[in-house]
Amino acid sequence: MRFPKPDAGAPPEAVLLNMAGGLTGGDRIDLAVAVGDGAEATLTTAAAEKIYRARDGEASAIGVKLALGAGARLAWLPQSTILFDGARLDRRTEVQLAADARFLAVESLIFGRQAMGEDVHHGACSDAWRIRRDGVLVFADTFRIGGTVAAALDRPATLAGARAAAMLVYVAADAASRLEAVRAMLDGKQSVAGASAWNGLLVVRAMARDGRTLQSDIAPLAQALGGHPMPRVWQC
Repeated sequence: MRFPKPDAGAPPEAVLLNMAGGLTGGDRIDLAVAVGDGAEATLTTAAAEKIYRARDGEASAIGVKLALGAGARLAWLPQSTILFDGARLDRRTEVQLAADARFLAVESLIFGRQAMGEDVHHGACSDAWRIRRDGVLVFADTFRIGGTVAAALDRPATLAGARAAAMLVYVAADAASRLEAVRAMLDGKQSVAGASAWNGLLVVRAMARDGRTLQSDIAPLAQALGGHPMPRVWQC
């Protein structure tokens, strides 16, 4: 983990490093982060996480546990996760929030690098989210796909041919009041996206043909909701 000097007025920033350069079947990463009462931080990653081909029955496993104390603020902004053909990913993110904590997260999946002519013809991906506020489950979501991945992503009811998908989650007292501004920011974007708000949460889902387009469309939303510039590593 590296701690670059933040911009003036920005919270402390931590950049996570995977020295292996990627994950394959049987590899596992577990991450636990606690933000104390009244504290604020931004967490990101040095580069996109790469999930390489694995044998059947052997997934790359990633477990993330984030805990926010009273009045704490956390922006969880990892760079994209790229799946290669034959990759198998099992990721679970669990968030525990105090009642008045504020949480912003962006997670994106890229199925093959379009610039390299890649696609994910076969593989598996399970990406689960569980968010609890004062111990009560307020958000549960699981993205799951397997088998003939490319064929499934091409269906109109899934990604309609897109190869990059993102989810933004904002949990805060002002979530509902930010909805119309977020929807206005989505107008005219190249990505296909929508936003909803309920019960103190705001969720944006977006998909695009490639990861670069998706990132350029979703980053301004995260910056507006977080109130700080995006981590510099997002520009690399």
